[in-house]
Amino acid sequence: MSTPNTQDPETLNELSDAYDRLRAEIGKVIIGQEEIIEMVVVCLMARGHALLIGVPGLAKTLLVRTLAGALDLDFSRIQFTPDLMPSDITGTEIIQETTEGSRHFEFAAGPIFANVILADEINRTPPKTQAALLEAMQENHVTAGGETHALDEPFFVLATQNPIEQEGTYPLPEAQLDRFMLNVWLDYPSFDQEVEVVRSTTAGPQATPEPVMSAQELRRYQDFVRQIPVADNVIQYAVRLVSQTRPDAAEAPEFITTYLSYGAGPRASQYLVLGAKTLAALDGRMTPVEEDVRRMAIPVLRHRIVPNFNAEAENISAVDLIERLLDDDR
Repeated sequence: MSTPNTQDPETLNELSDAYDRLRAEIGKVIIGQEEIIEMVVVCLMARGHALLIGVPGLAKTLLVRTLAGALDLDFSRIQFTPDLMPSDITGTEIIQETTEGSRHFEFAAGPIFANVILADEINRTPPKTQAALLEAMQENHVTAGGETHALDEPFFVLATQNPIEQEGTYPLPEAQLDRFMLNVWLDYPSFDQEVEVVRSTTAGPQATPEPVMSAQELRRYQDFVRQIPVADNVIQYAVRLVSQTRPDAAEAPEFITTYLSYGAGPRASQYLVLGAKTLAALDGRMTPVEEDVRRMAIPVLRHRIVPNFNAEAENISAVDLIERLLDDDR
């Protein structure tokens, strides 16, 4: 595949038009949730993975399945349960017998061998199984029986968590949360949106999305996004914003040192810039601006900063602290 020319406005226009068509196809099935759809597409285009948090019944599974259908990609849903084993996800070696009677081991691929993976309720399975998924996300391959099996590209994992009923769950540690590019919270629909959801889902067959982008086109757009140029001031703004979340840093505001135990690491700065690049490309712009970084701040930083006891006592959340940082930096 040839390297895309990031100075070619034709490729940029193609990507922006493809995004408009993608949103239109997803909109046939998903009512509202425009910001959630945008962030999921940004994560996909940036070759990241997303953690989607929302109560049951908000169409998380339908959203991911619809996205995969509109992109003509293989979709796999893994329901995480307390008895799920790592091999249930990655696959295992099984004994096969030939017609001549000889036997040999053969790798049977697990459900992770797909383009789009929905890891449903990832916090309901033990750490060993969580680690198997997260290792595959990081390395883009699976090792079984001493052999390495590459995962198909594009490869996108969207893991979900239910914020209620936490008894008996296995929360992801901060080091594993950091592997997700974005943490996106799915809210209840508005009254009008819920009326439309009920109307469209209780009368006749539901709409299905038509593929508007092939896997090859998606990979080309992913390469294009990576090579978009970014001005130094935008990179410096992203790094400065992340640095201010670290309580021990000289540039940290007083409220950060008061309410945070730990701040975000360098991966947050990388994802802020990658997300800003992608937002600019989807909007038809050749380079991002500081406002693009600001728009990515909450989903990138929310799961990377750790409020302390003072914040919990005063009911101050991670999002409250990020919003205050953004307000003070205007």
